[in-house]
Amino acid sequence: MGAKTIIVRNMSGHPQVFEVHGWNNNQNITVAAHAEHRISAPDGSSGAIIALHDGHEGEQAEITKNGFGGNDFFDVSVIVGAGGNMVVQQVGDDRTRKGDPHFMQNLNAAWAKADQNKKNSLKNCVTVKDGKVVRIAACKDFPQLESFVRTFANGKLYIGVGAWNGDKGNAADNNQSSAAQGNKDILVCYNDGDATPNSAVHSLALALASVADEPSASTPSIVMTEPSPLALSGPQGISSLVMMAQAADKGPGIELTNKSGKQTTYYFYDNYWNGNGTAGANFDHPLKNVTLNPGEHQFVSLPASFKGRVQRGTQLPATWVEFQLEASNDHAAHGDISLQQGCDGAATIASTDGSNVINGLGAEFVQVVTQAPDASIRKKPNGERAIDTTVGNWNGGPNKAAIDYLNRVVTQRRAYIVGGTGVPDVASKNKRLAVVMY
Repeated sequence: MGAKTIIVRNMSGHPQVFEVHGWNNNQNITVAAHAEHRISAPDGSSGAIIALHDGHEGEQAEITKNGFGGNDFFDVSVIVGAGGNMVVQQVGDDRTRKGDPHFMQNLNAAWAKADQNKKNSLKNCVTVKDGKVVRIAACKDFPQLESFVRTFANGKLYIGVGAWNGDKGNAADNNQSSAAQGNKDILVCYNDGDATPNSAVHSLALALASVADEPSASTPSIVMTEPSPLALSGPQGISSLVMMAQAADKGPGIELTNKSGKQTTYYFYDNYWNGNGTAGANFDHPLKNVTLNPGEHQFVSLPASFKGRVQRGTQLPATWVEFQLEASNDHAAHGDISLQQGCDGAATIASTDGSNVINGLGAEFVQVVTQAPDASIRKKPNGERAIDTTVGNWNGGPNKAAIDYLNRVVTQRRAYIVGGTGVPDVASKNKRLAVVMY
């Protein structure tokens, strides 16, 4: 008998406990914030993944693996309660997604609109804290609650008991029992906020070496012996950034310059956790953002503990400028450019301590996206053209055309393309780096 994997992904910022019925020896699991747990599910098996809220059963993903006709069957149910958002789907196939990724937000919106008589009728089955609904009881036990939930979630998930023991049930609930196509791995996503896998974007993509590692003796650097592409208004080149950084001790941070032709907002993402060459990349909770007009420069103050990236906007694919501001071994800032999660334009990173070290894609690469072959492109959700990921993510696997194009045009000497080594480290002893976005 074969087996597939059920991936339980916690997209929230706190550990989440789940009851597991039918697998894992029926033992509960606790999934850390922005992490995931994998469960083996034999063909033909059935069970449920149930989120617990203060010990109470809540929303659940009910799953049958390789059932009738060789297909998977699954749904999200609030029959026994709810306190968070959950969706379930076959891995890699968004068309099979079921559940309401904004259930709790929609619940609270409906609660806010309800009159006092309605709230009074629900007082025994709705838990409110500080004016916010944090949990509901089992819809199957409270008909008035089932009716209320149907006002905003009907057809999105199982609310009532459904067809059972001669009862035809609710048609909208029964439709949740439709089969997916084939037998595949299953993804269950939980979040307090948006639980959509490719929107609230799961943070455990292990970062694929997504931060500048501690420097080693073998790590090369590029020292500038010719004018830098970091041309700024006023004094030219990197020397102006050095003067700005040295004029006053601003503390750790980034000297950020927008050399593009349009106003752009840049987002700084601090990693959720850091390991030896790996990290828990943060996709959904930027630490701060800065909006710059064309040609504008701004110093962005950050905590010395920052270890993550800055990128244009919040969507992928995107060029990642990865950096840390105080390495544990030499207490200097270190950075690099990564194109592993895509490329939406050129960017450079440089030292500001007088060592004149720079790397990345400078002014000569302003057409890097425009000139890329169509096969290498994946448009962002906002329609913007960008070069696709070279390592894969929730949107799909590695794009070979993107890998080939970037290896030929950019090369691993300037930026990480598919991980590995060979990308020079940029270090700055004063805990400040200069980033230019083209």
